[in-house]
Amino acid sequence: MATGLFALNFYSPLFADQLRRGRKTAAIRLGDKSAKYERSQIVWVTIGSRHSRREKIFSAVIDEVEVKPLSDLSPRDVERDNPEFRRVEETRTFLERIYDRPIEADSQVTVIHFSQIVEPGMSGFGTVPSPN
Repeated sequence: MATGLFALNFYSPLFADQLRRGRKTAAIRLGDKSAKYERSQIVWVTIGSRHSRREKIFSAVIDEVEVKPLSDLSPRDVERDNPEFRRVEETRTFLERIYDRPIEADSQVTVIHFSQIVEPGMSGFGTVPSPN
């Protein structure tokens, strides 16, 4: 595993709300990213454009990293990446916009499943209520 601190960054601020609410729990990236992201790795989940200021949304643990052809994405993979999508074709169109090029059905993608790390004293998604 590569050492150091890593970020799982999302360019669109539209994802910030989905991340904060726990609706987005995966990232689909074009190509094989298994050398960069590994199970049990701790990352910062961030929002922001490349070469610009980014906002840390939360820390997360990588639960699973799967490399597969785009056409093998499951409906669950698609929905965990973008709760508004239901079909692989929607993900494909979205990836083509992000990467600004055509993407074939057999193109390799990496699905990075992650879970928010809730730190003591944090409120919001994933916290356990204190006993009264």
